[in-house]
Amino acid sequence: MAKEPTLPKDISSLSFEDALKELEGIVQQLERGQVKLDEAISAYERGALLKKHCEQKLAEAKMKVEKIVFSADGSVGTQPADLN
Repeated sequence: MAKEPTLPKDISSLSFEDALKELEGIVQQLERGQVKLDEAISAYERGALLKKHCEQKLAEAKMKVEKIVFSADGSVGTQPADLN
């Protein structure tokens, strides 16, 4: 099985919203089909990395949400999320 690529720093430092916006721009650019093949391949590769970054950000958010706990008496509390 191939090892997943490490995210470049310029992608890993993006917020979810910024990464998603850039990914949407790449998809639109590729859908128009007005880029050269080499540029399309590079854009696709960057898009794949942006998608991975967005998925990681969503997984982190999901873990935080799942740390909301309910006690036996039905009250709601929170518990620190261990994201490490």
